[in-house]
Amino acid sequence: MALRALAARKSLAGSGFQRILGARGLQTFSLPDLPYDYGALEPAISAEIMQLHHQKHHQAYITNYNKALEQLDAAIAKGDASAVVKLQSAIKFNGGGHVNHSIFWNNLSPVKEGGGEPPHSSLGWAIDQSFGSFDALITKMNAEGAGLQGSGWVWLALDKELKKVVVETTANQDPLVTKGASLVPLLGIDVWEHAYYLQYKNVRPDYLKNIWKVINWKYASQVYEKESA
Repeated sequence: MALRALAARKSLAGSGFQRILGARGLQTFSLPDLPYDYGALEPAISAEIMQLHHQKHHQAYITNYNKALEQLDAAIAKGDASAVVKLQSAIKFNGGGHVNHSIFWNNLSPVKEGGGEPPHSSLGWAIDQSFGSFDALITKMNAEGAGLQGSGWVWLALDKELKKVVVETTANQDPLVTKGASLVPLLGIDVWEHAYYLQYKNVRPDYLKNIWKVINWKYASQVYEKESA
């Protein structure tokens, strides 16, 4: 249920609603458009990977999320508590996949549009305060991402309680909110194999090394400015 509310937040307005179902007006979700062409991130990320990742993998999470929400709506209407509980894992996994990927696309930008340019705003200062330097942050995130067993995500987040930026990892498609309600995602890097295998095979560290060339620090800085105000 928490994921349903999270995905509908204004910060994810780009994810869009697909249709309205049922007497209570159940809202379901559609695949957001990318703010760049599939080939715009080459050579760091190939057009083939971007198209498959967006059209197939992200779409699959949305399709299954919508299905789970419809089943949840029906279960609630019937008062079927057992079915409601059973559906929570599907909602968390597929809803998390939608939330995470909607953030991920915004975290990337072509080099010609500023991708890879380090932050020089207050976010840059916050990174220096927490990690010592921008390069130290990249080293830490690369190490955390490479060391994550199985599939998951590595995040740069604002901890609104500690009032500092931190690095976190989440397994599978768990969204960052599962690690703490005070954590706001600024930057998320997908380390599932589907994000890099066609280009980098099983060498995840090479993918992590190159993705920084197309990271959209302008977007991360905008989120930081808004959430830290």
